[in-house]
Amino acid sequence: MKRNLYMMSAGRLKRKDNTLYFVNEEGLSRPIPIDQVDTIHFFGQVDFNTSALHIMSQHDVLFHMYNYYGFYDGSFVPRKKKLSGFSLVKQCEHVSDMSKRLYLARCFVSSGIHHMQRNIRKHTSELTSILDTMNAHQAALEHVKTIPQLMGIEGQCRQLYYQSFPVMLKGNMTWEYRSKRPPHDPINALISYGNSLMYSAILSEVYKTVLDPTVSYLHEPSQKRFSLCLDISEIFKPFIVDPIIFSLINNRRIQDKHFAMEDGICLLNDDGRKRFVEAFDERLKTTFQHRQLKRNVTYRYAIRLEAYKLIKHMIGDEKYKPFKAWW
Repeated sequence: MKRNLYMMSAGRLKRKDNTLYFVNEEGLSRPIPIDQVDTIHFFGQVDFNTSALHIMSQHDVLFHMYNYYGFYDGSFVPRKKKLSGFSLVKQCEHVSDMSKRLYLARCFVSSGIHHMQRNIRKHTSELTSILDTMNAHQAALEHVKTIPQLMGIEGQCRQLYYQSFPVMLKGNMTWEYRSKRPPHDPINALISYGNSLMYSAILSEVYKTVLDPTVSYLHEPSQKRFSLCLDISEIFKPFIVDPIIFSLINNRRIQDKHFAMEDGICLLNDDGRKRFVEAFDERLKTTFQHRQLKRNVTYRYAIRLEAYKLIKHMIGDEKYKPFKAWW
């Protein structure tokens, strides 16, 4: 299976014959096994030309860029090879028909709540009242009539989930509240950084299907973002990103020394980013026994399977049931 490549340092990407090379700031050059790479993530300032882009396009390699603060900034996506006008029409139908849209949006929220509850149960047995309230909110999903009502329930459950963080997290890092723009403390910095990586990972997998990443259901379709990736991330953020954060903090692999404050923004420093990216990549490589396929699949492939299930649902082959970890 092809792998992700994470480029943390600055340098230059250049092509020589049919090989791609990365030259760092010291002038050291190393080849990139382009035929073995699925996606490249650039965290440092990297220069390249159209010749380098051409070979990446030939090998169907995406790359994602992250800004100075480590957050997702944009992507290079080769010409899409998997196209289906029929699937696109069906995908749009499920936006214009509110009952169809609500069904899919409800599925995303339900799966996200399931994984939030799963994280709480894994770390403590003290928060039964929070779990009970979340169960009541989840039951109410069946009766919502609008997307804003659905988003409201999701927001209430997420607030309850964040209230459980002080119990689930150990060590010296304290949790007060969720702050996104900008993150004001280390835990918020980890959440924002992890969510950014999750967004780009989902985009990479959606690209391999016939789905249009700008046509979404829970989040409003937008001209400035791949909003379907935001929908699918509701499932996988609490399943993939949050357990990484709990593990890194509770095992003291991430500490206060791995953060810095710049202009009132709390950020991971270079060492902290490297540690998080390594943990993120390892989790995406983690496998589990898939109930329907009867074989082991990686968490990364589970994301693509979610996209395939959405396609089957939209074209009328099989009703969509969101991924919910059962172990």
